[in-house]
Formats: sequence, C-alpha cells, structure tokens
Amino acid sequence: MIKAIFFSVFDVSQGPKVLHQVPADSVTSSALSTSSTLFHFPTYSHYLIPRPDLCSRLITFTTRTHRILSHPICLPSSSYPRNAYTFSFALVLAATTPFASYATVTLKLASLLKTLEEQSRFLSSDQSAPNTGKIYALCEILLEDLNNYSESMIPIDDTNTLNIKLFPSYPPPPPLFPYHVPLSTVDLAALTDPNWDLTMLRVLPHIDGVNSMKQIALLADADYKLVRKAIEHLLYHGCLLLLDIFSFGAIYAPTAEIGTFVGDKEMQEECAQYVTLPFGRLGRAEEETVAGNQLVELYLRLRQGLMVKSFCMEHEESMKRIDVRRFITFGVIKGFLYRVHRYAIVASPKRVRKLDTEQRRNPGSVEAEDMLRQEEYVDVDIGSSSRMSELGKFLDGRHSFDEICTELMISERELMVSLKAWGDIQIICR
Repeated sequence: MIKAIFFSVFDVSQGPKVLHQVPADSVTSSALSTSSTLFHFPTYSHYLIPRPDLCSRLITFTTRTHRILSHPICLPSSSYPRNAYTFSFALVLAATTPFASYATVTLKLASLLKTLEEQSRFLSSDQSAPNTGKIYALCEILLEDLNNYSESMIPIDDTNTLNIKLFPSYPPPPPLFPYHVPLSTVDLAALTDPNWDLTMLRVLPHIDGVNSMKQIALLADADYKLVRKAIEHLLYHGCLLLLDIFSFGAIYAPTAEIGTFVGDKEMQEECAQYVTLPFGRLGRAEEETVAGNQLVELYLRLRQGLMVKSFCMEHEESMKRIDVRRFITFGVIKGFLYRVHRYAIVASPKRVRKLDTEQRRNPGSVEAEDMLRQEEYVDVDIGSSSRMSELGKFLDGRHSFDEICTELMISERELMVSLKAWGDIQIICR
C-alpha cells in the first residue's frame, strides 16, 4: 500500500523543495501542522533531487519505517533558470512492502511526465500554490486509485492519458520434478485462449491431478523441458498445486494442523462435499454426504507405517461412500496430512567394485587410481539388464520411491521385485 506520493523540484533560490504531497504534511509539515512526517525530507533531499549524473535512474532507499522510490529527471535547456529543470515524483511505502511492482509504476510515471514536460512544459508552467492545481490532483487520484483498485487511468489533456496498473508480484514457483503431480485450482478450460503457446494448449487437457509431470509430457507428445516451463508459468500465477503420485501403497500421516480440521465444522462440510461419492456401491444416488465426525475419525486413523491399501481394508464399511483419492488429496491440500516417503539404501549389496578387483591384481597401479576416481562397479549375480544398472544409482537413500518409479517407468511392485535382487536393502520411511 502506498503511504504517500509527492512531487519535488529544484528551486533556484531554495534548493530541493516539495511542491505537492498527498496526504498533506506527510513529507514536509507546515507551520500550523501538529502531525509528524513520514520522514525528514531535508535529510534525504540529495537522493530525491540529486546531481545531474545520478538522474534518470531508479533510486530507492529506506528509513527506519519507510521505503522511498524515486526516478529523478533532469532536463537541460536554456529556457530554464540555471539551464536545467530537475524534478521527481516519489512514492512512499512501508519498509517491509515488496516494491518490485511499485518500481515499475515509478519508472512509467517519470517517463510520461518527462515527455509531457518536453512537449508542453506541463510541469514547469504550473504556478499553482502548494497542494493545489493539476499536479496535486494527479497525485491525489493516483494514490487513491492504486491503493483501492491497483490501477489508474487519468486523462492529462486531449492527447495524453496516464494508464498505470499495479501487477502483483508472486514468489518464484517451487522446483519441479518429473514425479510431481499438478492439480488445477481454477477452471483452466474457461481461461484457455487459442492464441496461447502451443505447448501450453497441448498440456492443459492432461492436468487432472492424476498424471505426473513426466506422464503429461508423454501424453502431450511434448519435450519435458517445455512442459516444465508451461507448468511453472501456471504455478507462478496460482493456477496449480503440486501433489505426490497417489498409490494405494503410499503412506500418509496427520500433521499438527489436524487440530484445525477437528475443530472447524465448515472445513469438515467442505471435505464431505469433496470426497463423498455421487453413487453408492449399489448404484443408488446418496442423499446425504459423509458426516464430519466420521471424516475426523478416519483422518486420525492414518499413521506411520499404514499403507492406504491396508487403511481401506481396515475401514471398508466407512470408506464405501468415500473417494479415496480425494480423501487423501483434501488432507494434503489443507496441510493436515503429509506423505511419508520411502527411500532405499543398499546395506549389503550383491555387487563388488571393479576397483577392489584391480587393486588385488595390481596394487597402486594407474588403472586402480583411475577407478578410485570414477568409482566403477560390476554387478555380481544380479544379471546385466540395463534397468538393474540404472536402479543402482538411486539406492543411496536420497531418492524416493516416487522418483525411482518415475525415472525408470516402472510400478512400485516392479521396483520391490527388483530391490530383492540387491541383497540386504534397508527401506527408510520419512
């Protein structure tokens, strides 16, 4: 939010001077004013009306409580006193306010007013008293419109109009990996424009909360890097959420936020509307949604070490009317469920290093030293398939089952079968 807007110039007799300010007495106070200013203008005047070599640059500085954005302009001309006219429109924000979008407004405002001054002496010809006249009105309308509507359109004269919009500044999207599953939070079909990027148009139909990033790239027949950029763009604008790959072999457990769900009846009702199946097991339409207390009890039954498959079997009667995927997804989206990932570590692998063999044959040889750097391995008694060779690099405890299955394009059951060939495998859940 903008705290104040002011217009300052270099006066040939008084030096840097504030001519107009909104609100009044926010930057410099009059003799009759009893309110304190946001900052002491004379202390920072050499930043707001600087030397000519520092003009035409974005200048931002902070006081203890406020940030000031300015883009001073110096127009040399023999028609001005001292052969130059120096002015500055500045915005005052709270010190903690993200200012990237406001910097754009400052630059555009300075550029437009520079053009108006060069064309018609719009600024220097204004002889209005301080805090009156057309420049003061411009500051007043700009402050009110940007704070209330984040945009402003102000007619300057018959041929010029000031159009300014505050575009929101979002944090960068989180890192994307092939095993992430995007879920739309808006109706993407309603937002689609035929003129959008071709990759984006091919990707959108496959964003359903089920397909992973890699699956979307394959289904869209598009390069994965381009698909990732398209998804990043949607994430940046808040159109998507990222989920884990859903499987009945996955493990979920409540977080500390489960207490919020237990005490929030509206959230329970929202959950019931989202997870209740439209038809019962016998094909009859259900007239009522699942009770909130029943959902609370089911969420509290999830725990470490309990797979979704086992959970559904234990509560078969209660889960008849519930969409299991939506049941889990709702908890993850609201933050009171978290995924317990599984990682594999080789404890006693059925493989030996080529280095060990070479060192036994030729201790201290050049070949042994090269292998020491490269850490080459040779498989023993596990076959020579490329899949087994690729699997080996994921068995260091740093790659989740989701990542391994996505990269190797195998199911979790196939992964477990392959892991048995590696001897003593330790599976860690965290």
